[in-house]
Amino acid sequence: MLVTVMGFGSVWRWRFGKDPSDPRRFARAAYYNTTGVPVNGSIRTRPKIIGHARFNGVAGFNPNYPSRMINRVFECEEPCIWQGQNKVLFKHMLATTERPDYFLVVAKPEQTGQLAVGTPGWKADDTLLLSFSECRDQQEAMLLMPAFSWIRSELGTFFVEPVSSQPWVARLRLGIAQPVGES
Repeated sequence: MLVTVMGFGSVWRWRFGKDPSDPRRFARAAYYNTTGVPVNGSIRTRPKIIGHARFNGVAGFNPNYPSRMINRVFECEEPCIWQGQNKVLFKHMLATTERPDYFLVVAKPEQTGQLAVGTPGWKADDTLLLSFSECRDQQEAMLLMPAFSWIRSELGTFFVEPVSSQPWVARLRLGIAQPVGES
């Protein structure tokens, strides 16, 4: 499965090798990205749906420059549920660009408005909700979305629209459709 990273969630965690004498201990680290929201001045996970995207240092991911991973295509394992958590492993970054199967999208209220997660018709059937955090009026959702799939919010329907000259790059665009809850 190929996935283009359009954005990252607000929370990062990492795990280093346990052998302190291993000279590649930090290069072999695993980095976990998930959703979070502001709570009392700090970003916290407030998971309603628990999940994460995992990136490995040996797979081309550099935690010092995550923005360099935006619009890059990764080969990934199929998403799975393990111990009640949604997970997807980003195995390695491709050296050349290819049309992805999915886009990793992060939606926040300041971009999309409030999502009505869990209500009928809030997302396309082929859109996978990986992680969702919410506290009061703050939300963050991490989704795997194929090209032209959609999510609905109080503002309307947002579509993943690939750039015609670069089909591995996409934008989340507001379409002309009814917001969730309106007919």
